[in-house]
Amino acid sequence: MDFEKRARELVEQMTLEERASQLRFDAPAIERLGIPRYHWWNEALHGLARAGTATMFPQAIGLAAMFDAEEMRRIGDIISTEARAKYNRYSAEEDRDIYKGLTLWSPNVNIFRDPRWGRGQETYGEDPYLTAELAVAFIKGIQGEGKYLKAAACAKHFAVHSGPEELRHEFDAEVSEKDLWETYLPAFEACVKDAHVEGVMGAYNRTNGEPCCAHKRLMQEILRGQWGFDGYFTSDCWALKDFHENHHVTNSAAESAALALKRGCDINCGSVYLKVMQAYQEGLVTEEDITEAAVRVTRTRLRLGMLAEDCEYDSIPYEAVGCRKHRQEAVKAAEESAVLLKNTGILPLGKDRKKLAVIGPNADSRMALIANYHGTAPRYVTVLEGIEITAPEVELVYSEGCAVMKNRVEDLALPGDRISEAVIAAKEAGTAVVCVGLDERYEGEQHDTGNPFGGDVTMADRPATALPDSQKAMLEAVIATGADIILVNMTGSATELKWLEETPNVKAILQAWYPGGEGGLAVARILFGDVSPSGKLPVTFYESEADLPEFTDYSMKGRTYRYMERPALYPFGYGLSYTDFTYSGLTAEPEEDGVRIRARIRNTGAREGAEAAQLYIKDLDSPFEVPNHRLAGFTRVFLQPGEEQEVEFFLPPKAFMIVDQQGQRRQDGTHFAVYVGGSQPDERSCRLMGKRPLELRLEREKA
Repeated sequence: MDFEKRARELVEQMTLEERASQLRFDAPAIERLGIPRYHWWNEALHGLARAGTATMFPQAIGLAAMFDAEEMRRIGDIISTEARAKYNRYSAEEDRDIYKGLTLWSPNVNIFRDPRWGRGQETYGEDPYLTAELAVAFIKGIQGEGKYLKAAACAKHFAVHSGPEELRHEFDAEVSEKDLWETYLPAFEACVKDAHVEGVMGAYNRTNGEPCCAHKRLMQEILRGQWGFDGYFTSDCWALKDFHENHHVTNSAAESAALALKRGCDINCGSVYLKVMQAYQEGLVTEEDITEAAVRVTRTRLRLGMLAEDCEYDSIPYEAVGCRKHRQEAVKAAEESAVLLKNTGILPLGKDRKKLAVIGPNADSRMALIANYHGTAPRYVTVLEGIEITAPEVELVYSEGCAVMKNRVEDLALPGDRISEAVIAAKEAGTAVVCVGLDERYEGEQHDTGNPFGGDVTMADRPATALPDSQKAMLEAVIATGADIILVNMTGSATELKWLEETPNVKAILQAWYPGGEGGLAVARILFGDVSPSGKLPVTFYESEADLPEFTDYSMKGRTYRYMERPALYPFGYGLSYTDFTYSGLTAEPEEDGVRIRARIRNTGAREGAEAAQLYIKDLDSPFEVPNHRLAGFTRVFLQPGEEQEVEFFLPPKAFMIVDQQGQRRQDGTHFAVYVGGSQPDERSCRLMGKRPLELRLEREKA
């Protein structure tokens, strides 16, 4: 079907007022044309959110730790299957309310440049290449390959957006051309050009002076011009009112509506587009401005088969929602996402042990499973419950262990003294699994409508990267018992753990993120060796917050593994296993359109396991190359003990290009270093892993 032609035919039959009405996020019906009402706002960050039951996967940052594009595509496909199943039944009941449509406002492909950003958990980490590859796979899974879109993904927040949350409605993110094109735009470009994402959402902030939901250069020149984007553009929710209330680039709602519409914002999540007709009457927008936006949004609905009788997805049954198969995939993803940061040999635990203490505020917490932008899981399994299921013969010694997570001293003196309870449990068992961290109440998105949890919970950026004082006090007391400690850290971002890394009786540290509805089962299966950990860090764990530049500084200098100037505590790409992998036979074979890199991986340990192999590259000639090195390929393999497999990577011409100070991407050198291994080639990773990635040098003529 020619969706463009059909969209124009439909729009031509609408009055101007009807065309304007379709630009609202709660578009009304046009019954005479057979167009039902539709609410554009739906969320699917790690499963369908906010509209009842759905399979709940690990939070996006955990999914990134899998380093597994194929799994991301499967997850996207499951999410769109459940979206269709719900949409089919909701529509049959004429329920077309918020969070019940097929336009899924995910993924979040902003770069997680600073661990203090509360919404960083929604992203795929700090690296542009990893973010792009995972986002493309996720989008393809969401949108499918049929005649119609299975669902419509939306890349957000365009562009240069990663906190601070409290300033997002007024902040101007100032970036250089090099940082813009090297770091902040590549994932969006891949979403548009490689995945053909149907939607793009603008950010709240300004970028280099212009508000992102009415940014001439970003929206018109780059997105639709250079990249050829032909989907719909939506504002972030209530972002347009910031134009006149906070950014002060307009003087009224009508002027804000006009500015956004003329720059190419098709859907307004908010109320400003109620003023579109006023803007027209005042001569601020033309009939053509309104018509073109109406055509684009109608085209998206047609691409989704909403007005068709032959859509291949109309028969997906409601039984698909939260089904056992989907939930099993979510547990598998949680297993792949957990990153083992430290292990002195205590893990995996034996199921024949007699006693085990389970301590800490996140041990039996559902809140620590779900992260932000979540739905309702069909079933929840906390870490404590997962241990009970996985090792039923082990006698567990329970302790809430200081459930509060605020930084106030008075919170440590609660009736019953939970720290003493934790100490008693640790002494009784001799070995303790201590579950610490945060949840969506303590890091997340700014909630402009007030804090529903009460108290002084910020629900936004983290004031510090360290664990809350109450948890540190509890840990210090438990450490002082001399018991062996296995720390399970459940956060959506990097945490300051250096003191625990250096504490002898903290025998192991597992970064579990926010692992999803039944994520506690995955954590337990890793602790007891049913599964070998295989996750790799998609973000840098810094030694100290003092290593970070100012939060409001959007320059990449000193940030992330590509630009950092000091050793990391736990580097990007790092993660331990219960088995060992040896790399050999690294080769490079030039091809007409790039270079084929091959290597062999052997499981030299005694356990089966998965390995996320990583390829890094560095231009050895160019002064415009990143100071360290950059990820240019990754793949996962699963190997039995003694099994060997060849892996291959393909480096296209783009992999050999740098971005200069003017933002131009070009090949600038002829000599390159390529590294392949289970980590990046920095000295800290090599020491922690006990081995170096393979290295070879390439010479490549300039095109």
